[in-house]
Amino acid sequence: MSGSAEESEVFAPGLLSGQVALVTGGGTGLGKATAMELVRCGATVAIAGRRVEVLRQAVEQIGGHSSWIVGDIREQHDASRMVEAVLQRHGRLDLLVNNAGGQYFTPAEAITAKGWRAVWRLNVDGMLNMAEAAFEQAMRPAGNGTIINVTLSPHHGMPGMAHSGSARATVEALTRELALRFSDAGVTVTAVAPGPFDTEAMEKYPQTVRAGMARIVPLQRMGSVAEHAWLVALLASPLGHVFNGSTVTMDGARDNWAGPWPPPGLTDEAGEVPTEERR
Repeated sequence: MSGSAEESEVFAPGLLSGQVALVTGGGTGLGKATAMELVRCGATVAIAGRRVEVLRQAVEQIGGHSSWIVGDIREQHDASRMVEAVLQRHGRLDLLVNNAGGQYFTPAEAITAKGWRAVWRLNVDGMLNMAEAAFEQAMRPAGNGTIINVTLSPHHGMPGMAHSGSARATVEALTRELALRFSDAGVTVTAVAPGPFDTEAMEKYPQTVRAGMARIVPLQRMGSVAEHAWLVALLASPLGHVFNGSTVTMDGARDNWAGPWPPPGLTDEAGEVPTEERR
């Protein structure tokens, strides 16, 4: 457990005071930023992942009431063990952020059966393992809780990552199903679908892919990790219950556009988009 964290830039102090959260994949990127914001909002946070040194360094950066747990979400017994570890440390689990996930960039025709299963196990089976463990061991007995699943945008197809697009669509469908199934126990289940965000994970993709990411977003930039963390914190707040079963997309309107704005060839010599003359 580390020293005190800073206050949130957008939420009132103590928004999540007394809450205990578990963030999978919390050692890097969006997961680490999410854990940091939850701590700033007053929550006690455990981050989970497979690499001890990465988790240890992340906790040092997150500060506040944070700790780490090593585990593999793809294994049911590990999911159960991680939830049990949180309960033993803190006596409760109010929020689960299913942030861990992943994929690799490849044309659809090059995806092997082994690669498809690997992406599916991580993104779908891992989410279900954690959600069901949190529900059965902590949230149903308590009569309340929040589960937030992290998926991906766009939703109209993902060339180069068809395996991940399929898996994430399944997670969103399961989010709606779990929201209904868990509602009688007072447990809320939502999903967030971020577009391209500026994280260290982007460094694994080819340079040409990274260079084009901002250009395919109407906002003309990638998202910041803080923006994603703010959305998760909002859904973890009391307001989050009204979003039960929903997927909230944060992608700079990428879902609504399949190319850069303005499109190539539309601008004039000065770089401006011509406008229609009104009579």
